[in-house]
Parts: sequence; structure tokens; C-alpha cells
Amino acid sequence: MATQSTIEWTEQTWNPTTGCTKISPGCKHCYAEVMARRLNAMGAHGYENGFCLTLLPERLLQPLRRRKPTVYFVNSMSDLFHEDIPDRFLDRVFETIRRSPQHTYQILTKRAERLPQYFKNRDCPKNVWLGVSVEDRKYGVPRIDYLRQVDAHIRFLSVEPLLEDIGKVNLTGIHWVIVGGESGPKARPMKPEWIENIKRQTDKSGTAFFFKQWGGWGADGVKRHKKANGRVYRGRTWDAYPIANSAR
Repeated sequence: MATQSTIEWTEQTWNPTTGCTKISPGCKHCYAEVMARRLNAMGAHGYENGFCLTLLPERLLQPLRRRKPTVYFVNSMSDLFHEDIPDRFLDRVFETIRRSPQHTYQILTKRAERLPQYFKNRDCPKNVWLGVSVEDRKYGVPRIDYLRQVDAHIRFLSVEPLLEDIGKVNLTGIHWVIVGGESGPKARPMKPEWIENIKRQTDKSGTAFFFKQWGGWGADGVKRHKKANGRVYRGRTWDAYPIANSAR
């Protein structure tokens, strides 16, 4: 079944595929890979192959069984646009999305170059929030231009884990920016000035800003558990959600 999520910006997760492969520095300490190993050891269905990419067609209709409007993060344990997932399987995922307009589906990918290819002759459903991961300048920032080529109702950036100052970014057509530091025992630190650079740009562009977490390193540069570091930035929490605006 789809499961309740502990991710701050969503409600439930839906994983019609599990497993992935690493393609950029943001993948180095992948939380999903660690979780997949645990679930495999527990004998959980869908993780018999560990973190190898696995298609699970039996999960495709799960959201249709829920009438209550729900925000789903699609493939928290995989990447929906992984190069080894066939278009015909993606078509089935999006058919479920179209058949459940009461739900909102958040789809995040690092395979941004596939987005304009897939949606070239397909509409992106209005209940989809489409996003890309932006962890650094070399790999992350270029994904934004691919995302902008898709006529999605909501386009968003997950700047997590933020690994460096990403410099000036073009936020035209971007409705939401999530920022967060890395968690886990091998977490890489995030510096306050990197966040401030992004916050200034979202303020200027009118883009909704959501600060997810400091992660394993606090604002004071001290390493500790992410719960101890919390989510407070500039003396408060930032939980803004996007509003679509075609003029931007």
C-alpha cells in the first residue's frame, strides 16, 4: 500500500517502482538505498531485489482506492524517470494520476533530460507537481532548464542535499523551492550563506520557499542528530507551498 510519509512537505508516498542507480554527488549517501536494505532484510514486498530497479505493476492502482484528497510523493524509493523504466510503464503511472484528480502527485527526478522527451507529445496532468533535484552547480543547476521545458502546473526544485553555493539561478517558471541539508552519519555540511543566497533569489522572484531541515550539521557548524538541529532558519520555520502562476 501507499504509506504515510515522514517527509515534511508531503503526506503519503507511492512507489510503483523501487530501486535506483547513482548518477551525481547528491546520490552518494542515498537514504532510499539504506532503507531498501533494511526492508529487504525484513522481507518486505518490493525489496526482494534490494536496491536494484524493480517495476511493481501491482502497485499501479493503489491511489485509486483512496477517495480522500491526498498529496502523494511518487517514488520516494526510486526515480520515476530512470532510463530503464519504459515509457509504456510511465504511461500507466500517469493514467492512474489522471484517473484520480482528487489527489496531488509530487514527482521528483534527477533524470531531468528525460522530462522534455517524455512530455513532448504528452500532456502533464494538472494534478502533478513536477520537480528536479539541485544539489550543486555542475549536476543540479542544469536540470532546471529541462524542467522549465515541460508545461507543468507546478514546477519545483528540491535543493537537498545542498552541497555548495549554487550561485545565481534562473527561477522563471519555478513555483516552489525546497532547501535542506544532508542527514545520516556521513552527512556533508550545509553552510548558512548557501541557504541565504537561495532565499534572496526566491524573495526576489516570488517563489515559495520551504526550509526542510539543517540535517546532520547545525547552523552553528556542529554535527549532531538532525532532530536536534531542527528546521529553524532566520529564527523561524519556512513552510510556504506553491501557487501556480503562468505569468512567471
